[in-house]
Amino acid sequence: MTITGTTRLFGILGDPVAPLRSPALFNAAFARLERDAVFVPLQVPAGELPVAWDGLTRLRNLDGLVITMPHKEAVIPLLQSLGPTATLTRTVNTVRRRADGGWEGEMFDGEGFRDGLERSGHSLRSASILQVGCGAAGRAIAFALARAGAARLVLRDADAERARQLAERLAAGWPALRVSTETSSPAEHDIVINATPMGLRAEDPLPLDPTTLSARQVVADVIPNPEVTPLIAAARRIGCPTVTGRAMHEGQARLAAAYLGIEGWEG
Repeated sequence: MTITGTTRLFGILGDPVAPLRSPALFNAAFARLERDAVFVPLQVPAGELPVAWDGLTRLRNLDGLVITMPHKEAVIPLLQSLGPTATLTRTVNTVRRRADGGWEGEMFDGEGFRDGLERSGHSLRSASILQVGCGAAGRAIAFALARAGAARLVLRDADAERARQLAERLAAGWPALRVSTETSSPAEHDIVINATPMGLRAEDPLPLDPTTLSARQVVADVIPNPEVTPLIAAARRIGCPTVTGRAMHEGQARLAAAYLGIEGWEG
């Protein structure tokens, strides 16, 4: 790849950025498509987004950004408009420059997760699902599960109030979905999802007790790196079908690429 004065800029903005797979994925696509563009990681700590944003958006050759933790909610006040899923979830993971020079954002984590599960052969329709984690990505995933026709969704989060509020919003929007924050065994569900950051670091505790799982259940994780998290490894030892965070990452990348106007994406 040769960077010239005409190269268009894209990037991913978050902290940390070392584990991110997006730069390799997007730059491989740009090379395959022979597109004069580059995708770079931009490390911006929590609380410093407004200052960084003021500078980044003045770059006239910057066309779009993927937004990751801890900025998926903090970026919203800095945008001029939101897409329908971002409006629903109040979270954003991709932003693009509008024709008038402003910025608009949309959220693809949830539909990317759904896409990854379904491409792996696991239907969500009529499924009973336990989801651990109701943060920015977790909210988007929960709405995508509801849209996909899940029958039952049990939510858990370290912040019980956050889980309760999400359950209320889902119940209001999808009356047929049995949604709750009740304490239930993971063994009761068809699909078990980790939507927390637990697993990014080797010292992280497991998001749930793997001894409560059985081989008939699908276990899915949102963490793309390491791809085989401790939860995924434990589930595989039990014999569970698993879907790693790589599937979600590639699913949301396809959707984000289309939103950013990157035609011919095959990643």
